[in-house]
Amino acid sequence: MEPHHDRPATPHDRPPRYWNAACAQLAERDEVLADLIRTHEHDVLRGSGDAFRTLVNAIVGQQISVAAAAGIWGRLVTAYPEVSPSQIAGASPDGLRAIGLSRRKAEYVVAAAEAFLSGAIDDAVWDEQSDDEIRERLTSLRGVGPWTADMVLIFHARRADVLPLGDIGLVNASARLYGWDATETAALAERRERLHRHAERWRPWRTVATWFIWRDLDVEPVIY
Repeated sequence: MEPHHDRPATPHDRPPRYWNAACAQLAERDEVLADLIRTHEHDVLRGSGDAFRTLVNAIVGQQISVAAAAGIWGRLVTAYPEVSPSQIAGASPDGLRAIGLSRRKAEYVVAAAEAFLSGAIDDAVWDEQSDDEIRERLTSLRGVGPWTADMVLIFHARRADVLPLGDIGLVNASARLYGWDATETAALAERRERLHRHAERWRPWRTVATWFIWRDLDVEPVIY
């Protein structure tokens, strides 16, 4: 995770072209989102501006807390400042383990680097591909599941209608915000299904709705 002030500005710091229209329509359809949009009206979705960096950041963040992921990410950027495919592909397993990556995650980021270097993953063609096509390509990589692919779709490809139901923070925050049963008596699968149904009213702007719910969880906007 990267706070906005810790890196140079990129074109991905500007709002996606759909942002204002999406905010206006979501505010009309959903009172909870209307409150969040008013509260955070000066914040927008931002990304690192680099597909590989976004993917590696998402792999780092898999199944660990935001704080733990931020710590590992900070050490990774210190050790490998470019976070480029060539730099990560050439990193030693011991070096990646030393910054806090598990053995498997170290393997995953190296495999991702090799896929970018070989052209097996080529973000230059993503403008011509659908969300599902990009997701299918990304999830063909070891260690890249639907949640990780969704982070890339949201923060790098900036697709407008992504709903990452694999994000437990989103599911639980939605349950809290909308007054659904967010206690342990309600199974996660039930809360996820409730969110899935509720989010139909957000189409075609589910990315924006998701981002504002995330924004309500964090002191600073998260950037992948």
